[in-house]
Amino acid sequence: MTEPAQFKMPQYVIDRVMKKRGRRRVFERFEPRESALVVIDMQEFYVRDVPTAVAIIPNINRMARAFRERGGHVAWVSMVAGEAGRSFWPLYHEAFFTPENAARHRDNLTVGHSGCELHADLEPRPEDIYATKHRFSAFIPPHSDLPQKLDARGIRNVAIVGMLTNFCCETSARDAMMLDYHVAMVSDANAARFEDDHNVGFQTVYQSFGDVVSVDEMLGEILQSANAQGGA
Repeated sequence: MTEPAQFKMPQYVIDRVMKKRGRRRVFERFEPRESALVVIDMQEFYVRDVPTAVAIIPNINRMARAFRERGGHVAWVSMVAGEAGRSFWPLYHEAFFTPENAARHRDNLTVGHSGCELHADLEPRPEDIYATKHRFSAFIPPHSDLPQKLDARGIRNVAIVGMLTNFCCETSARDAMMLDYHVAMVSDANAARFEDDHNVGFQTVYQSFGDVVSVDEMLGEILQSANAQGGA
């Protein structure tokens, strides 16, 4: 089985960040009850063609269990591109695809099509948050209902996982920060089609939009209640 893509932040990026803010990590702790694991676009249509996306499923499931156990939240965000043959994003489908590929994208990402479903190996639960989006970002109302669902639960911290690292995940991370959420992208729970794409998405986010951490760092160091941290 393909392993999750590895990532190491380049030293020149770290040096620039240290010169700018004087510390490597922006957010040292996420209070679990105010935090959500935001899982983006882990749908059959996308995941089946990207081996590294299949490879991150165990890490996503592990994180989802940990978030719930600690009183946090899990949000499953799905791209919905059309309905009954009508595109929800005409500019994208008309300008960036051939007609045949536009129809394939639109129809596979229509509610009721198997391609629109979460990948079968994921472990969603009834108490989780379920949101849809019609653009790359999960944080631009009215094209996504995620922010209102997060706000309803008092969530201010988001750990972003899923695919693709440099498209929907990076775009969501940028917009979330600009809506004043505390953001971390999880390097070994994101996936891209190509290594360079995977890496550049993290490098950009790390400089001005949020942290980039591993699963172990998120669960072992960051997702901790104040009481648990004080008693450690």
